[in-house]
Amino acid sequence: MQGISIRGVSQAFGAAGDARRVVALEDATLDIPAGELVCLIGPSGCGKSSLLDIIAGLAKPVAGSVTIDGEPVRGPLPKRVGFVFQENALFPWLSVYDNIVAGLTFQGVPKDERRGRADEALAAVGLEAFRNHYPRQLSGGMKQRAQLARALSLQTEILLMDEPFAALDEQTRLVLGEDLSVQLAKTRKTIVFVTHSLVEAVFLADRIAVFTARPGRIKTILTVDEPHPRAPGFMTSAKLTGLRNALYELLHDEVRRAMETGAGV
Repeated sequence: MQGISIRGVSQAFGAAGDARRVVALEDATLDIPAGELVCLIGPSGCGKSSLLDIIAGLAKPVAGSVTIDGEPVRGPLPKRVGFVFQENALFPWLSVYDNIVAGLTFQGVPKDERRGRADEALAAVGLEAFRNHYPRQLSGGMKQRAQLARALSLQTEILLMDEPFAALDEQTRLVLGEDLSVQLAKTRKTIVFVTHSLVEAVFLADRIAVFTARPGRIKTILTVDEPHPRAPGFMTSAKLTGLRNALYELLHDEVRRAMETGAGV
């Protein structure tokens, strides 16, 4: 499979010619081969989440195009693209198990397949014992694992993740990052992951797309040459520290510029 091809994508909000028009993303070009995990990182307001929405077919760019395996993205692709949001998107009136089944129902999965796929997804994230719990009974990390299980159950070839661990404490997000690395090694899904965490980006990504301050442009691509699944020891390695420092140097001036212009506030 060819994967995702992003060509000259720009996104803006507001009418052309309006002084209040905001250009969030400008001329983004990036190829993401099938089976790769790419992190998008940059100052707030640089268009990272906008690019995810465009890849998912949830928004149309003002310029440029996105293709998946050579086919243009013209709208949502629920059978091919899954989405994990930063906010808790679980239905509070449904159990963890029923939340997963609801996603499968919306996707059109035959009824006789839903239980098996839900059970497999729960096992993948270690939530079998909490299948009958409701979201209000779960910790923040468990809610995010439930959202990940729902996305995994859909068995889409592409998974888009918009800061899914941002609201969690550092220890929990790093452990969930280990789990995600294991899933990538098992399933070889194509994953596009938005984060503001330098360490998270280096620990998870095969490549990191570093964005400038708004209007967001891809400043450079940083390669992380480390196989999946990533071992816990990689977190404390000199290799990770060196890559994290390089990423900091690439981002420092962009974050400062975003703060000075108000774009990153």
